[in-house]
Amino acid sequence: MVEEKKISEEENGNGPVLTAEQLAKEFKEHSVAEFFKKNRQMLGLTGKIKTLTTIVHEYVSNSLDACEESGILPEIEIKISELSEEYYEIMVKDNGPGLTKETLGKALGQLLAGTKFHRMMQMRGQQGIGASGCTMLSLMTTGKQIQVISGTAKHSPFMAEMTIDPKKNEPKIIKIEEIKKEFTGLAIKAKFKEVKYQKGEQSPLEYLRRTAIANPHAKIIFIDPFGEKTVFERTAKTIPAKPIEVKPHPKGITVDELLTMAKATQGRKISSFLKTDFDRTGDKAIEEISKNISFDMNKDPKKMSWEEAEEIIKSFKTTNFIAPSTEGLSAIGENRIEASLKSIVKPEFLSVLTRKPTVYKGGFAFQVEVAIAYGGNSGKSSGEKDEQTGQEIKRVEVMRFANRVPLLFDAGGCALSRAVQGLDWKRYGIKNLDNAPLTVFVHMLSVHIPYTGAGKQAVSDEEEVMEELRLALMQAARQIMRSIAGKRRLEEKEQKKKLFLKYATEVAIALHELTGKKKDEIEKKFHAIVLKKLKLEEKMEKELEQKTDEEIAAELEKEAEKEKKGKKNKKSAIKENDGEE
Repeated sequence: MVEEKKISEEENGNGPVLTAEQLAKEFKEHSVAEFFKKNRQMLGLTGKIKTLTTIVHEYVSNSLDACEESGILPEIEIKISELSEEYYEIMVKDNGPGLTKETLGKALGQLLAGTKFHRMMQMRGQQGIGASGCTMLSLMTTGKQIQVISGTAKHSPFMAEMTIDPKKNEPKIIKIEEIKKEFTGLAIKAKFKEVKYQKGEQSPLEYLRRTAIANPHAKIIFIDPFGEKTVFERTAKTIPAKPIEVKPHPKGITVDELLTMAKATQGRKISSFLKTDFDRTGDKAIEEISKNISFDMNKDPKKMSWEEAEEIIKSFKTTNFIAPSTEGLSAIGENRIEASLKSIVKPEFLSVLTRKPTVYKGGFAFQVEVAIAYGGNSGKSSGEKDEQTGQEIKRVEVMRFANRVPLLFDAGGCALSRAVQGLDWKRYGIKNLDNAPLTVFVHMLSVHIPYTGAGKQAVSDEEEVMEELRLALMQAARQIMRSIAGKRRLEEKEQKKKLFLKYATEVAIALHELTGKKKDEIEKKFHAIVLKKLKLEEKMEKELEQKTDEEIAAELEKEAEKEKKGKKNKKSAIKENDGEE
């Protein structure tokens, strides 16, 4: 037997060699809060400007969600105060339902605790990380706790000071006491270092401007570090229809998710579990699945093995299910978007379009809304002026939204940006998109937004999503082109008419002196030629416009045929499932 040779520290050359027992002592458990403390960039808390805007986003999104779920028209006030260089205090106050003493800690001091993650419906946030992540960031950068005032409809308001224990991922309530004042809602005051306020496209002001556009039912008041107050008044007096929670569709489920659901189901058989816990799974579908698996569907779902779950998932892929329900979606709506953009952007021309809900791969319903605003305050400032007119040169502004939330960062890798850039704008009278006074509003809503990363700032370019975006932008651009082209034609026609008539008069005077013929008669003939020329040009423009209309109509007819075929398949699937959905 060969004797095991012990390597000394000197022979190793890399420091002490640890035994298995010594390594075991190094093992430690870490909480999710500790993980995000070390990886705060995963929460979008990276970069001084982006971090400040992200903090505002997290608090404002929570306020909007809380108000809407309680049937309250949101009124949110945000104040940012500069305490010293790269040191700010943020105060966010809303008129929502408030928090109870029991839920305060979990809502603001415990990561992955919330009311959204487990629900299959259209929502702004989902993970229950945002506000608690801000509490942790305040502790990390200043060592201070946050201050909270909360008042509910049933209980007296109270004041609390709290922070988070990252090692345990638990809230730490420093002080809590009732206060003698009338208040319903939630007010949070927190301090942060290593952040910076700067005006621009990625600032809190721009985030709130876009939030107001996508949430016209909210009144938003903002006071910046310079004391400037901006008020975005609500343009809608009713709260949007609340999205309905839907069941997961079989096409979007993994093996692990199936087993997790099976452990929690009330169903006593796998067949009843599939019928009650999934969307669009009727008797016919169950019968089809049964033919493709090797075990009894009467088995207790809680005892299902991984291999059996794999068989079911494989069968799901070959089973003809009805498309998932779209009831979980709640669009902003054309009228609301129009009123909002008219109030905030004040465009000269505006085209708004909401497409019908559809589905992308994986079985997730989604919907697309677009708007194109031209002229007025549309577009963004370039900081330059036209040498001839002295007017400010505007650049195109693309506003991206997912489930009513503005996406201010990572535009280059986002499907919404690519769809806008990929459209042939010259077809619609926009010769240079980058230098056009345009604001393009693009909104995707879904029960599951396919984000490209944990930062949730860019949407993945799923094929079905890109096609819906293209069709929506194409239709909206056509409408805006009509308005722009009509105005441009009138202006050019008037300019040409004035110019031609001016020279017609001068030529008539000259011909009168040369020929002795009456000036009025010569001038009258020239006027007739000018009008004929202008009418001919107008006819040619209308023919070109009609040609473009025909091209777009052909595209839409193709899409309608595709939709008709989809409906036919859906009816067939319903029939096969014995009328059950």
